[in-house]
Amino acid sequence: MEDPRVTEALRDEATRAVVRQCRITVTAGPLAGKTYDLAAERVVIGADPRADVAIDDTAASKFHCEIAIREGVAIVRDLGSTNGTRVDRVPVIEAPLRDGVSIQLGRSELRFNLGAHDVAIPLAARDRFGKLQGRSIPMRAAFALLEAAAASTTTVLLQGESGTGKDLAAEAIHQESPRREGPFVIVDCGAIAAPLLEAELFGHEAGAFTGAVGERIGAFEAAHGGTLFLDEIGELALELQPKLLRAIDRHEIQRIGSSQRITVDVRVVAATNRNLRREVNARRFRSDLFYRLAVLVVTLPPLRERASDIPGVVESLLADLGARGTPIGEQLVTVLVPELLRHGWPGNVRELRNYVETCLVWGEHRAPAPASATQDAPAIDVGEPLRAARERWARAFERRYLEQMLVVHGNNVSAAARAAGVDRVHLHRLLSRHGLR
Repeated sequence: MEDPRVTEALRDEATRAVVRQCRITVTAGPLAGKTYDLAAERVVIGADPRADVAIDDTAASKFHCEIAIREGVAIVRDLGSTNGTRVDRVPVIEAPLRDGVSIQLGRSELRFNLGAHDVAIPLAARDRFGKLQGRSIPMRAAFALLEAAAASTTTVLLQGESGTGKDLAAEAIHQESPRREGPFVIVDCGAIAAPLLEAELFGHEAGAFTGAVGERIGAFEAAHGGTLFLDEIGELALELQPKLLRAIDRHEIQRIGSSQRITVDVRVVAATNRNLRREVNARRFRSDLFYRLAVLVVTLPPLRERASDIPGVVESLLADLGARGTPIGEQLVTVLVPELLRHGWPGNVRELRNYVETCLVWGEHRAPAPASATQDAPAIDVGEPLRAARERWARAFERRYLEQMLVVHGNNVSAAARAAGVDRVHLHRLLSRHGLR
């Protein structure tokens, strides 16, 4: 039950959630002279006609770059474009933008200007959505979108770094939707090989392939009348993407080994920690499937962008672990708060939960390890050959990288392998080599 005092306080705070208007003017290129007035936290520029700023330039990538505006500061970020993004003729991957700066992409040149007016961002009047919680502006802005998603039947794409709670958001959307009485079926697209994933999604008939001893319904049929959650959708193999697109568009599937089409009533929610626009540019993800999934996009903020929520998240984790009110729990929410706020939490809430559990296991509070790039780095010995020194540093980096990946992904080797972009067997070998398994 929500505290009405909390709800009222949050509603009063809503007036402080704004985003600055901006204007983008095409000064050179096929659409020279065209002006775009925008008011959004994130603006995508590219040759695709469905980009926020579509420049109709064949030398530009479909999703060339994006401009994010946070707290009045604009930052341009290249989205893995073919020809790159330049700011005042300087190639950049990510760079802040001053008012009146020139951005070059493809054969086009744009002038960026921050507007004089702010536009309010819709915020939810509550600090919880399902098992997600947070009173910060970024989190309540996400809650507002999640509420809209729950109230509709449209396809939803959840974006965010690993550990931000995309799985909890998907479950909460289902639980607050009219389909709550129906099934909630989860398929992890990154944990199943492509040949097996097709059978997992669409089912198969007996004898359809070696090992198919009987017929089996797939996830789409199992989720009939409910919600199908496709986790790690960015890992979906290219050969399966047209089949998934067809199933979502036509609301029908075809089991492997069958010629019969089966109608399904399924609401699809997908999640990814990848930037799918980058994947489209790299031709690893179909643009038509991206747009079919991205009808309503919700980006869950990383923990470092909502640090004010950390004490409340810790209290929720302690309650979930049955440790609220214990001496260790009290120390975590009082003594260690400054340390928790200073830590970067690259693994987000998942890393924070692992840390809290570690404190409970050891029976004492411990300051989180600093995320320093030079921590535990080997000393430089100019008396040894360059090649030997480089190999020693590479081994040290590799070990620290593996240790951090395991922490971030809760010792889940499959999830760590996906995030690292390597085969799971190869990751096991690396872990064994460093004595981590």
